[in-house]
Amino acid sequence: MKTTQQDTEKTKVIFRKWRGVQGGIIALFPELPADVYGHRMESYEHIGQHGGADCIGITEPPRRQDADEVSALKAELESIGYNLDEKKRVTAAMNAKRRETARR
Repeated sequence: MKTTQQDTEKTKVIFRKWRGVQGGIIALFPELPADVYGHRMESYEHIGQHGGADCIGITEPPRRQDADEVSALKAELESIGYNLDEKKRVTAAMNAKRRETARR
């Protein structure tokens, strides 16, 4: 089994649920750009893993009954080295940091 070194820097993450009956949990990294302009943020799901996302409008906050699925995704992210700082919503400051990072 491969061991992964834990990040020392905290990474902001927001857990969201896809709308609809079949909706799963997605982890959004609001300060990490997924494109050269910083329009999209990095995301992570159990299936598909890392990718770019702009899906706040088509997702919703997870509910209490989603707690096990959120915990499982959080544990998966931590097992691959993330040191997570969980937030509830994307702020203007997070968007600005993502766009600034993309410009560098």
